[in-house]
Amino acid sequence: MKRFIQGEHRGQSALLPENLDDYVAGTNPVRVVDVFVDELDLGKLGFDGVVPAETGRPAYHPRC
Repeated sequence: MKRFIQGEHRGQSALLPENLDDYVAGTNPVRVVDVFVDELDLGKLGFDGVVPAETGRPAYHPRC
């Protein structure tokens, strides 16, 4: 069983534009924020659900 329910990848094709990265310029500061948030240890910051229970359906990842 997977640890978390998997969402769609950001690089997936969409209706318009063809891919979600087309909305954001390569030099946009939001890309730095995206990398920063991906590196956070959510468990140490007090978020619940970071470590899923052993039973039942897997949860959505708290970062999503």
